[in-house]
Amino acid sequence: MAFQEYSRPRPAEPVGLDDRARDNLRFIRETMERAGSFTAVPGWGGVAVGITALGAAVVASRQSSTLAWLMAWLCEAAVAGCIAAWTTFNKARATGSSLFSGPGRRFVYSFAPPLFVGAVLTLVLARMGDAQPVPGVWLLLYGTGVVTGGAFSIRIVPLMGLCFMVLGIVALFCPWSWGNAFLAGGFGALHIVFGGLIARKYGG
Repeated sequence: MAFQEYSRPRPAEPVGLDDRARDNLRFIRETMERAGSFTAVPGWGGVAVGITALGAAVVASRQSSTLAWLMAWLCEAAVAGCIAAWTTFNKARATGSSLFSGPGRRFVYSFAPPLFVGAVLTLVLARMGDAQPVPGVWLLLYGTGVVTGGAFSIRIVPLMGLCFMVLGIVALFCPWSWGNAFLAGGFGALHIVFGGLIARKYGG
């Protein structure tokens, strides 16, 4: 009678301690990124943006045409964007955080869409020759972006966004002649006030 030989299954190779440690560290890092907040919001950068916005309000108030007024504020938007990007990068580098980490990435993804919508609506309104809703639209959508992005940041950021939204809603129902003052109050005063608070409580 022939005997069949049965081969026993080979035991699984033990997982090395180094591999297990790397897996655990990767899991901890990803969990902390998901639960963390984007803290590289620049306080002094916000103050600088507010100061340039007040200057832009003065320049825009002296323009004789709606198009020139609009161009003055668009130039301010470009300057403010450069200041915000530079100061955010510097603060992230100083604190050892990454702009491309989980919280930073989610902040950008939530903040950018309302700004894109605002840019599109600005083009449409300019093409129609109706700039009256522009101040309210800018303040409202910028505030929306700050609120949605601020959900992944420090607690004071969404509060600033809500203030922008309220100011934008009021501006939409006020005369066009008040628009410049609303923009100065929002992009100027609110940035200075909240930028100073952020710099004081959370670092520059």
